[in-house]
Amino acid sequence: MRLLLIALTSLLLSACASQGQVDPQGYRAEGQASYYGARHHGNKTASGERFDQNALTAAHRSLPFGSRVQVTNLRNDKTVVVRINDRGPYAKKRIIDLSQKAAEQLDMLRDGVVPVRVEQLAD
Repeated sequence: MRLLLIALTSLLLSACASQGQVDPQGYRAEGQASYYGARHHGNKTASGERFDQNALTAAHRSLPFGSRVQVTNLRNDKTVVVRINDRGPYAKKRIIDLSQKAAEQLDMLRDGVVPVRVEQLAD
């Protein structure tokens, strides 16, 4: 039993470590998040790659392309790690636009716009 508990603890810790560590010196903000999906699927993003609604990506106004951020839905504490590959959002008061897949993981599809915390991860 003890060995099983140790194995489970190791598995949980390794899963957390693979998400990355929040950079204490990096970008951190709270605001509104929205998402975009099928209507934009396949279109070129500002980084030049094609938008994939099923990838864990996001649009941000100023973070460098390739930056990874942890987004937390402040209504339910669910989190997701996304890679910045586009510019936006263009709606005032919104700080990030997420792919549909990321929005699913945050359980925000029904609401469409939710309060979030965005924290940049260390490289």
